[in-house]
Amino acid sequence: MSRGLRLLLAVLCGVSVANIYYAQPLLGQIGSDLSIPPAGLGFVVALAQLGYVVGLIVLVPLSDLVNRKKLIAIQIVAAATGTMLVALATTNLQLLIGMAVAGTFSVVVQVIVAYAAAISDPDERGANIGVITSGVVVGIILARTVAGAVADLAGWRAVYAGSTFISVLVAAVALTMLPKDPRLQHDRRSYVRAMGSVVTLTLTNRLFRTRALIALFLFASFGALWSGMALPLSEEPWRLSTTQIGLFGIAGLVGALGAVGAGRWADQGKAQRVTGASLVVLLLSWVFNAQATHSLVLLVVGVVALDFAVQAVHVTSQNLIVANTPESSGQIIGRSNDQNLWMVLGEAA
Repeated sequence: MSRGLRLLLAVLCGVSVANIYYAQPLLGQIGSDLSIPPAGLGFVVALAQLGYVVGLIVLVPLSDLVNRKKLIAIQIVAAATGTMLVALATTNLQLLIGMAVAGTFSVVVQVIVAYAAAISDPDERGANIGVITSGVVVGIILARTVAGAVADLAGWRAVYAGSTFISVLVAAVALTMLPKDPRLQHDRRSYVRAMGSVVTLTLTNRLFRTRALIALFLFASFGALWSGMALPLSEEPWRLSTTQIGLFGIAGLVGALGAVGAGRWADQGKAQRVTGASLVVLLLSWVFNAQATHSLVLLVVGVVALDFAVQAVHVTSQNLIVANTPESSGQIIGRSNDQNLWMVLGEAA
């Protein structure tokens, strides 16, 4: 896989996953514009993330049954339809429908990773997944910062209008530039059977069960940091602004991008050692994160360490489970990420 193709797939992932997180810093503006009471604003975010859950269950199995290249473009355009509805919303119902549609089709991220695994040579699969899933982390971390900055300049609707334009653009690029799906004959299993395969995978695949459980706690830790960081930083003694708090995302990017090499280590047979060392780093990062009320420097160290550990374990896990059962990579990648949604739902709550 060329460097340009890896970058394109990473961009597709980042643009798609960002749709789920744009609303978080915009709730005040959205509520004021559409007269939504504070008690109802949390549901705006939750609905997008619940849509993501539905998409994992209903849409991800399609990636093992149909042409993934076309499926990627179609899902990105469908997500853009949702963000367009949000940008044009004049009623609460239209807003909520748009958020649900955008969230549901943003699961194209899982299809992209499965597609990348399928077109990769076995000896470079881990490195490719590492680069591409870095796009997911970048999208998650920067979505809030970008949304807040754009909304301050042009209003919250401009965020979703811009997302719609960018999504349509990258969908056209994907349809034009992505290589053909390498599978000569697509899986002929029924759609219902593909949906139900998660039960079989969970019961029969020990590696899948183990890595899914690790993902549950891994991303819960990630969500706890990024969801709760604003509270101590906005209070005494720091009293940082929203923009200043958003700058901590740069530290997160440094950590996540620093773990790109985890895929190469996994390709060299070091996945288990990388996982063990990274989990130790994850635990130690909370020693530094706990100093948020005393030292911003120590907090930055903790953020870098935590994001490095999360990305390193995530990449090695996906490399292992795809290598173990390559013919069902779409199902396995999607289902291993189902565990991450407990973190997402926790943020919404």
